[in-house]
Amino acid sequence: MDIQDERRRLLDADEYETVTGVRSEQDIYLDKVQNGKLYLAVFVSVLGPLSFGFVLGYSSPAIPDLITTNDDRVRLNDDQASWFGSIVTLGAAVGGLLGGWLVERIGRKLSLMFCSLPFVFGFAIITAAQNLWMLYVGRALTGLASGVTSLVVPVYISEIAHERVRGTMGSCVQLMVVTGICGAYVAGTYLEWRWLALCCSLPPTLLIVGMCFMPETPRYLLSQGKRREAEEALRFLRGPDAPVQWECARIEEACDHQGAGFKVSDLLEPCVYKPLAIGVLLMFFQQATGINAIMFYAENIFEDAHFDNRALGTVIVGLTQVFFTGIAALIMDRAGRKVLLCISGVAMAISAAVFGVFFHLTTGQHNNTSVRAMASGVEGSLGAGPEVDLAWLALASMGIFIAGFALGWGPIPWLVMSEIFPSNVKGFASAVCVLTNWGNAFIITKCFQDLLALLTNAGTFWLFSSMCAINVVFTIAFVPETKGKTLEQIQDNFRGTPAQ
Repeated sequence: MDIQDERRRLLDADEYETVTGVRSEQDIYLDKVQNGKLYLAVFVSVLGPLSFGFVLGYSSPAIPDLITTNDDRVRLNDDQASWFGSIVTLGAAVGGLLGGWLVERIGRKLSLMFCSLPFVFGFAIITAAQNLWMLYVGRALTGLASGVTSLVVPVYISEIAHERVRGTMGSCVQLMVVTGICGAYVAGTYLEWRWLALCCSLPPTLLIVGMCFMPETPRYLLSQGKRREAEEALRFLRGPDAPVQWECARIEEACDHQGAGFKVSDLLEPCVYKPLAIGVLLMFFQQATGINAIMFYAENIFEDAHFDNRALGTVIVGLTQVFFTGIAALIMDRAGRKVLLCISGVAMAISAAVFGVFFHLTTGQHNNTSVRAMASGVEGSLGAGPEVDLAWLALASMGIFIAGFALGWGPIPWLVMSEIFPSNVKGFASAVCVLTNWGNAFIITKCFQDLLALLTNAGTFWLFSSMCAINVVFTIAFVPETKGKTLEQIQDNFRGTPAQ
């Protein structure tokens, strides 16, 4: 059916005469949309990122228990604890590749249901662990599920949400991740590590049940030639009053233009290699900000600031992330992606630089001194004078950095990744981006101590600060603003054709 016919179905002649030149067809259509079931579908799908957050947060309360447990079979030493924490990133890197394949072969909905299984099985294995290998296998499985989730959920949400709410809905991915992390911190203050693992298996169980009642994305259905099913999905998502045939025709036209399936030759097309380069660099710079380094020092910084309860400190960090990610979600479709990325990058650059100043002032030695020793002011170059308490400087820097990251560079790379790729290459391109993110996360986590030894503590954080500054320049120069645009309009911009 021609899109002009759908336009006439959307508006009768008199109404069209009245509004032409004042309001677009798109606005008229969206005014008739009801968002209730869209919000329900998004809520069910973000149980995946919530599960992902529980995976990331689980190690913080569980590792101290596993190090001090009386059970010799599962007791961890420092090296084993390091692998217990970091093996998740390796599993997630593999999961990103698997997710890129699944999302094209079995669809977005079934991929989401599939990723629930390794979450549940992984936490079940940890709960029943009788040796170290069961702990490692359980963590690897939950990491695999996290990698699939981090790819599939942003794609699913971007393809079911319309442009008025896509930013807010897409930001809910990171919001639920940090909510899961905070939830694991809070639950970990009350639950032993086996019971905590059992608790963490609840969100993915609800996910697989809830997705049974949610639709596949209209864009995937149309790419498979299933127009009737696509219209039914749109009717579920947009409500009974919206003339969904119009949106269906618009998506179908874009799918016909893009072709079916990914071919290597597609990488030569500007509408593919430009967004792919932007997506990969966004994921690289997200990890290069040093967020993992800040989190590495978080507990010691809270001790230096006279917080006697480390667990309380980690909960405060988690709540800070949740609060500012929530703010980002609320203003995403008003402020725009580029503005928030720039504000976020500037805040992180300044706070990481101040962190470097803190380390420079509290030690003059080129070694990996602990934060607690440096903050006391009695070692290094300040050792000859009276005690200087600069923990407040580190605490303030950490707070600003975490708030800045949560406001922009936490949620937005995942959101933009889900918006900029054509449907026929979305699985492949998203898999490359997820692999870049998780691969860099593993490298930075494992090499962080070596970086401190090579550059000193101050030099390392000044390096992170410079990377944040480069982030801002990169954002201004290359990242497109996607606020208020349909996915088809975004892809037309990369193709160099006028937006419909």
